[in-house]
Amino acid sequence: MKFVEEVVVEEFLPTFRSMLAEALRERGFTQREVADALGISQSAVSKYAHGQVSRREEFLDDQRVQDLVERIADGLASGELSPVGALVEAEVLVRRLEDGDLLTRLHEEAMPELAEYDADFAVHDPDSRVRTTEQVLASVRRGLRTLTSASGFAGLIPNVGSNLVECLPEAGDIGDVAGVPGRIFDVKGRATVPGDPEFGVSEHVAGVLLSAREAGLDVRAAVNLRYDPVLIDDLDAAGYQTVEFDPDAPTDPVRAALAEAVDAEDPPATVVVYQSGGYGIEPITYVLGPDAATVAGVVRDLL
Repeated sequence: MKFVEEVVVEEFLPTFRSMLAEALRERGFTQREVADALGISQSAVSKYAHGQVSRREEFLDDQRVQDLVERIADGLASGELSPVGALVEAEVLVRRLEDGDLLTRLHEEAMPELAEYDADFAVHDPDSRVRTTEQVLASVRRGLRTLTSASGFAGLIPNVGSNLVECLPEAGDIGDVAGVPGRIFDVKGRATVPGDPEFGVSEHVAGVLLSAREAGLDVRAAVNLRYDPVLIDDLDAAGYQTVEFDPDAPTDPVRAALAEAVDAEDPPATVVVYQSGGYGIEPITYVLGPDAATVAGVVRDLL
């Protein structure tokens, strides 16, 4: 009797890890850094590097495996993907390969008796919350790279600081929104991000995003910028809908303004909401869109 998990451990994992170790080395990782990234020993990395681990051609030649190796290597190298995110993506591929696919065929080779059954071994959900949360965090990291590498972004940061946020598909409260802990500040002309994105750390920008969603906009990300009439004109000229709201309105001003201004039958993918200030209130602009990378791209294109 042989479990499909044994096929994964004995056949898939050595091949996959050796491919990933090779890809990380090509991206400049040291042997120690590869070991840390993969959670294995340096001696294991050395064995992979010297071809001392047997590899299955079926996995080496599979385009899906090749693509995932490249995607994970790029994500780990850039910092966009966390080790947990990399693990989840690998797990999803493994479960797909178990579902009447390559791993199923190899399992049937080890257990010929299984061939006569229409067995289903897909025990992990590829749309799990763990995977979704990691994808949101990766998206925010990607957007932050776009913003912090854009020349002039620091000049768009308001006195209260900026934040870039993105929410889960069915977000219900601030705990479902990922953002920068402590906000992004202008430090001597440079946008400074104090920490890796987390869920539940942005009350202000996350609240605006949730209000926009409640108003009927299908948006999942937002960034706040300083208010400037020229900036609003530039965004308007670029084709984005701009909506002003009254910060002194008695109830949820963002939601009220958007509900009134946005056509529910044809809501825009990206929209700008702003207020020009009030008593003790700093004027501010919010760009909202489908994901953090898109929102960051809108800002970058203004510079």
